Amino acid sequence: MSSLAAQFGQSFSDHPLRKAFMKWQCRVRQMAMRDNDGRPDEAIMPAVILPGQDAALGHIITVMNKAPGHSVTPEMEHMAAKTNDPAQIRDQAIRFLSASHYQKADEFSDILTATFPPESPGAAQIHEARQCRLVFEAYSQCFDLTCKVWRLAPHNLLHQATMAHNRLFNPQMPPDTVVLGFEPDWSASSARPDIR
Repeated sequence: MSSLAAQFGQSFSDHPLRKAFMKWQCRVRQMAMRDNDGRPDEAIMPAVILPGQDAALGHIITVMNKAPGHSVTPEMEHMAAKTNDPAQIRDQAIRFLSASHYQKADEFSDILTATFPPESPGAAQIHEARQCRLVFEAYSQCFDLTCKVWRLAPHNLLHQATMAHNRLFNPQMPPDTVVLGFEPDWSASSARPDIR
């Protein structure tokens, strides 16, 4: 895929693995919001495996963002700006995200994102590798995604959506937070059990 996909958060793949992963991610994220008070679990915290490595570098918390045509970034920014009370913001965010937000998988970009502290050595290592595998394993399902890695600029729509989402749960996030995008190569990825 070209950098255009990373720039606009669009993927035009109708690969069966993409469809299965996106539906699964919507389901597990809705469960996290409804049943786990928004706390991330292993279903949305994949292991990051760099090329040539067997062991994971670590786990990251991924964000699944709406594609630009379905963006809710302004709504999330408004929620965060309405009050200075982090508990109130978090409560509103959980209500918003647990309602209908994750019900239509086709409204989401398949480019996952993650935030890292400014000057993060881990983010630098992942970005320098230019690709990695994200291995999601939970609820008797495993998705092993081979991804191209992008460092997203602040003007990128997915960067803005990721920051708006994460500020709902961490209002003190520094403005120079690093946002990486992970663009799956569906033909080089796999699932267990196989969904094809």
